[in-house]
Amino acid sequence: MKGPIKSLYKALPWLFAALFATEIIAILAPRKDGQFHVRQFGRLPVLLNGRIQPFDSVARNSLLQIRSTSDVTIEVVTNRQGGLEEPPSLKFWHHPKKLKSTEWLLELMFRPKQADERPAFLIHHPELLAELNLEKKGVEKSALRYFSFNEIKPVLQEIWDQGTQARGVKEDELRTPLQKQVLKLQNAVFLYQLLKTSIRPPEWEDFARELREFERMMPAGIAAMQGRQAGQGYDEEAFNKFADVAMTAFKLKDDPNAGQSYPLVVPPRKPEAARDDWSNIWTGLLDSMRDRQIFPPLTFLAEMASGYSQDKPEQFNMAVAGYHEWLARDFARELKKGREEFFFNDTKPFLHAMIIYIFAFVLAGAGLLAYSLGPALSESLRRSAFYLIILAGIVHTFGLGFRMYLEGRPPVTNLYSSAIFIGWGAMILGVFLERIYRIGIGNLVASIAGFVTLIIAHNLALGGDTMEMLRAVLDTNFWLATHVVAVTLGYASTFVAGLLGIIYIFLGVFTPMLRQKLSAATGSGSPAPATGGLGSSSRPAASASGIELGAALGKMTYGIICFATLFSFVGTVLGGIWADQSWGRFWGWDPKENGALIIVLWNAMILHARWGGIARERGIMNLVVFGNIVTSFSWFGVNMLSIGLHSYGFTDAGFYWLRLFILSQLFVIALGLLPRNFWRSFRDTPTSRPGTPGPSETGSGKAPAPQTAGA
Repeated sequence: MKGPIKSLYKALPWLFAALFATEIIAILAPRKDGQFHVRQFGRLPVLLNGRIQPFDSVARNSLLQIRSTSDVTIEVVTNRQGGLEEPPSLKFWHHPKKLKSTEWLLELMFRPKQADERPAFLIHHPELLAELNLEKKGVEKSALRYFSFNEIKPVLQEIWDQGTQARGVKEDELRTPLQKQVLKLQNAVFLYQLLKTSIRPPEWEDFARELREFERMMPAGIAAMQGRQAGQGYDEEAFNKFADVAMTAFKLKDDPNAGQSYPLVVPPRKPEAARDDWSNIWTGLLDSMRDRQIFPPLTFLAEMASGYSQDKPEQFNMAVAGYHEWLARDFARELKKGREEFFFNDTKPFLHAMIIYIFAFVLAGAGLLAYSLGPALSESLRRSAFYLIILAGIVHTFGLGFRMYLEGRPPVTNLYSSAIFIGWGAMILGVFLERIYRIGIGNLVASIAGFVTLIIAHNLALGGDTMEMLRAVLDTNFWLATHVVAVTLGYASTFVAGLLGIIYIFLGVFTPMLRQKLSAATGSGSPAPATGGLGSSSRPAASASGIELGAALGKMTYGIICFATLFSFVGTVLGGIWADQSWGRFWGWDPKENGALIIVLWNAMILHARWGGIARERGIMNLVVFGNIVTSFSWFGVNMLSIGLHSYGFTDAGFYWLRLFILSQLFVIALGLLPRNFWRSFRDTPTSRPGTPGPSETGSGKAPAPQTAGA
């Protein structure tokens, strides 16, 4: 049986890699549209938040703000209490019917009565539910409740009144949790209602027919308006029909919400003069009056509206195809942008990278803990995790690079992209660690960091568009590519060092693994059956002089801290130069500047503590774990202070999670400060004399310095 089992262990990593690679290939494969060419519609470009984006992005970002998900589950079941709920997530084999974001947007714009029945609004604050008397309504899922527009329609005035009252509290930190949730709901309702009329005027049920009628009566209507203004006789019937539309168009053509809360859908008439001069439907109608003919995009959009609302797929599909052809003449660049961003949204690279990371983490942890069952099994699981991390890293890199291409910017432009980049940097460092020390530690670092940072990015995306236009002071690719990238790499490497510290502490307190030997010949994880080593069973056994796992972790941490100190320092200095160019001073003791400086000083302190013998191996590990707190404060915490020139792009919504993270790191440090006899790895370790460190305490094999103040 040894032969087949050995073959299975060798094949297992490739089987895992092939399984997930097949999934990625399937995602990249072209997909066909259904009866309605919804995907083709989702690729059409519009202008929103100062940038060209497809309808699909408008739908996804809007739904994330309203519902905190990118789709709407329309299949519900009745629970034991008689209420409605979505099918439980535990039934992973059952996929409930859902409306994808573009389908939801089409329904909202062209079948609003049907859309108003969908559970689109997330309301989960218990006080708010009680205030609005909604506790027994809605659809439940995992302790969250979703409501349709019709369910909250009777309390719209109450929502508006409470929202207006909450806005009266100017300082966000002074608002109660209830007031913040009311404001969020008010904004969601406002956005929902604006999207309803972003293409079709509410009074025009059959947009295509009404538009043709408007075009037919346009000459008589304009003549009647001119006759009335001149004090001459005019056709009163023609005037009344035409004036209603004209006056509404005049009123709404300069709607301040157009292009900010809902998209501008009509491209400019003269793209050679201003390609970003997109307009809303009402401005398009006014321009058509001046030209005495309907602008073609209005006709195409009207045909789409009527085709979808009247369930005529042929009419809808022909209009979508015709509009694509029309745009290809003068707006090929915008059409290409919409098509590419739709592809990026559709493939969801960060979601799939996150899934692969979590599987790699499970395999990496199992491989590290399975050594007692057999080195061959442990090595097979380690390789499986490593191959999956490489695959996840490729997907992660693709997503990061494609975002850069779509934005035309360096990788970090806001907090969302900083989370993506920090995870990517940590993954790269973890892969390098695993290539040097092939023991599974690098796998753990890469998979944990990749998964956690992508989860953070996902939650940051709930605020809306993640490719928003930059503030004027940030609109420089040079400094974004130097200062921001360097500082973010400093964040990433400091977090990696902290992760290594956490792994060291948990392995030391709960397992005897820190004392296990690695290969003396390669230092890369070769096994040592005689001494309990870790690593590849294909390499020669280690001798008793091989480095211990604890010492290897110490060396890894030291190298990463050196890397972190360099990039944090260089990035901070570059930031000072940028500040001097932008604000006329190199240093202004701004909270963000102070946070960056604290990271540099903390990492430098760790290095000096190690060099001076003030802190030995366990002490260094506690220091690098506290570095996670320092870095998280600089990354997120200073934005919550709501002061300073760098206080933008984030609210205090993440304060709860930041507080939990800090408490978790303090708990780990408390474990790390336990006396040696509480550590399984050191419990039976003899020491030569009081005050002298035992094995794996110096981290370098050298005698410790006279100081003994370290942990």
